[in-house]
Amino acid sequence: MAVDKKTLKELYTRTLKVRLFEEEVWDLFGQNVVPGTLHLYLGQEAVAAGVTAALEDADWIQSTHRGHGHVVAKGADMNAALAELLGKKTGSCKGKGGSMHITQFDVGVLGATGVVASGLPIAVGAALSCQMRGTKDVVACFFGDGASNNGTFGESLNMSAIWKLPVIWVVENNFYAMGTPIKLTCPSQSIAQRGEAYCIPSKVVDGNNALEVYEATVEAVKRAREGGGPTLIECQTYRMKGHSRFDPAKYRPEDEAERWLSRDAVDIIRKIAIEQGAITEKEADKIREKLLKEVKKAGKFALESEYPDPEETLDDVYAEAI
Repeated sequence: MAVDKKTLKELYTRTLKVRLFEEEVWDLFGQNVVPGTLHLYLGQEAVAAGVTAALEDADWIQSTHRGHGHVVAKGADMNAALAELLGKKTGSCKGKGGSMHITQFDVGVLGATGVVASGLPIAVGAALSCQMRGTKDVVACFFGDGASNNGTFGESLNMSAIWKLPVIWVVENNFYAMGTPIKLTCPSQSIAQRGEAYCIPSKVVDGNNALEVYEATVEAVKRAREGGGPTLIECQTYRMKGHSRFDPAKYRPEDEAERWLSRDAVDIIRKIAIEQGAITEKEADKIREKLLKEVKKAGKFALESEYPDPEETLDDVYAEAI
């Protein structure tokens, strides 16, 4: 499909924005100001950028424990996002969600979840709501290769296929469920083959190429909006870091890691955008400078924000009686 220059520029901008945000998170964690552990999205930025660029503002996404990139790519306020990661009251969840449960409803983020595969049935419910209300909105559900071995994967895909729900299943296959290689847990050639078993159109794309992810998502979104039902997109990608902040990822073969890490998501989309005349080298650098200032400003905001008061502990935990 032909992609215009404006879209190529946007794909580069979103991919880079997520990269710079994650690098800032990495830096803040090193300052010991991020509570708990951390699951960085570094290396997988093209997936979030490509998928969200194909969505409308009113569309929804369901995220995972590695969800900062999804949230930022969908348009979440970076001040509120970083403040949430630091547990501050100015965060999008008032500091109570943290890294693995970050959300911003106003930009279509249903939320992240720390339980593997638990987001899939949530996406089914959200997509059913869109269908019943006749909104034409779609839901993009991100999950990892490890989640495809969970029972909710089969249940959710089956239900979405039966009811022709407007959901796009986005598998971020980085080949390792924590430290377990997918070849030890999945007998099929790809996770996409599992989608085909539920009569869902499924395809494998280069998850480090934002343009390729975008093109596949555009087709899936069109199908969903027209009532054609779900699509499964397997984005094959690779983490730059380990599963979590303290994982050195020594279980990955050196030659494999070197091969994948040489295919940087930001470099790939930058090169494509420049070669197709969407931006110049100078413009690409200016975009980086602008985004870096915004990210650093957000980091400063988060650091200077206050923590919630102890008295606020139970606020927003229970809904008020109707």
